[in-house]
Amino acid sequence: MTSAKTLAGMRFIPGGTFIMGSNNFYPEEAPLRNVRVDPFWIDAAPVTNGDFCRFVAATGHVTEAEMTPDPADYPGMSPGMDRPGSLVFRKSSGPVDLSDPSNWWRFEFGADWRHPLGPESSIEGSEDHPVVHLAYADAEAYAHWAGKALPTEAEWEYAARGGLESAEYAWGDELAPSGAMLANYWQGLFPYANQCLDGWEGTSPVGSFPANGFGLYDMIGNVWEWTQDWWSAPAARAKKARQSCCMTSNSQEKYRSRSYDPEQPGIRIGRKVLKGGSHLCAANYCQRYRPAARHPETVDSSTNHIGFRCLVREPILT
Repeated sequence: MTSAKTLAGMRFIPGGTFIMGSNNFYPEEAPLRNVRVDPFWIDAAPVTNGDFCRFVAATGHVTEAEMTPDPADYPGMSPGMDRPGSLVFRKSSGPVDLSDPSNWWRFEFGADWRHPLGPESSIEGSEDHPVVHLAYADAEAYAHWAGKALPTEAEWEYAARGGLESAEYAWGDELAPSGAMLANYWQGLFPYANQCLDGWEGTSPVGSFPANGFGLYDMIGNVWEWTQDWWSAPAARAKKARQSCCMTSNSQEKYRSRSYDPEQPGIRIGRKVLKGGSHLCAANYCQRYRPAARHPETVDSSTNHIGFRCLVREPILT
């Protein structure tokens, strides 16, 4: 039985069968498949700076962004790059080649969860914003400390849909019904012209936008969220899922090698599935502010637009 303390700030998701994926946006989201998930409890909002601060105070945890990288793990590392840091988004001055993320991402020494926009920045006054600059191991360490776990991709997507069957967005089939901003994403031309119609240039305090049908906040936009699953195309698993009407986590170690980035054969670092999109997703670049959207991220990566939330799978007495 899970204690009331563990369940504080969480919502119960009854479980069931749903149609996972989408055929209308990016190929890695297809095909549509029937998936069953068991009941679970999930955090109502992403883990915040304040939450993570309490974890660090209790455990002394040091995040990967705060540690010096080992050049042996990164063949071809440029001299002088073996210093702690993380990726920070920097708006461009005008239109740029959208196929080259280096036009807006900068690796900045001293950027970490306490300094999300670089070494001179701070989280003071932003305790209720999602914590960022966390690699997968950092999120997993927090979950273990809290007596929880990270969600599988299927659990995350089922929760994000909020009980709506096959809707493109967490609230229906229209991104901004009657002009309403229902999540924190980029309005305007990425990466240089953000109209901020949602009221935020970067991350926003959790709960700033309406909850979905399950009472969950910020499942869409604000920050991407880590899941347990190693990255792979769903097509290979769809047949099994249709036959059994369920999908289990593919987080077993044997899937790690299949998740490696084929465009970087020299780097043998596994990639996990991110879900939900972020405040940097825009109509002209990354329409991933949807439950079905998914993105691969190496487990050592940390940026100022990736966070996480946790769940509890153990049997609950209600």
